[in-house]
Amino acid sequence: MNRGGSGRGRRIVLWRHGQTAWNLERRFQGSTDIALTDAGVGQAQRAARLLASLKPDAIVASDLQRAAATAAELAAITGLEVAHDAGLRETYAGAWQGLTHEEIVGQYGEQYTAWKRGEPVRRGGGELETEVADRAAPVVLGHADKLPENGTLVVVSHGGTIRTTIGRLLGLEAHHWEGLGGLSNCCWSVLGEGARGWRLLEHNAGTLPEPVLGDDT
Repeated sequence: MNRGGSGRGRRIVLWRHGQTAWNLERRFQGSTDIALTDAGVGQAQRAARLLASLKPDAIVASDLQRAAATAAELAAITGLEVAHDAGLRETYAGAWQGLTHEEIVGQYGEQYTAWKRGEPVRRGGGELETEVADRAAPVVLGHADKLPENGTLVVVSHGGTIRTTIGRLLGLEAHHWEGLGGLSNCCWSVLGEGARGWRLLEHNAGTLPEPVLGDDT
């Protein structure tokens, strides 16, 4: 999956959605469709002004409302249309969804610990991280393939999905993906196309460091 390498100088900006109430409560969202808070909308508006300066050529987003609403702020500034794709949704985590971090550790402690060790775990009976990468990475690459030379694609998605997609595009083995730290709300990572494939140029970038709140912690 480590395509690229044509030397065309493309960039992929992977942008996490703004804050939700469940982020603040440290409640696992997964594929549950949760809206942005007012603060989350403000985060998206501020970040969109910065990302617009990159002059993106295309925007693709998860169809969950927290990602779609975040993407809409960039679309409003750039005039670009947003393509929505369910392949960019956050990891489905079954019984974990809706539980707080403390509840997950208390009820599924062994499963949580195994996941943190990098073992393949179906959290709450849901998806494996590799399965998330299997559905999300081809979406990203498909849109990147349509970019012009030196073009920029903005992908608006979720913390866990972005991490697994970066890992896949960099060609890292799955048990190393945990080495990529989580993204704060409305922060982003940038992949650039080099002679030997995709390279991580920026990670968890934004205006100022903020705490990571969400499913990927």
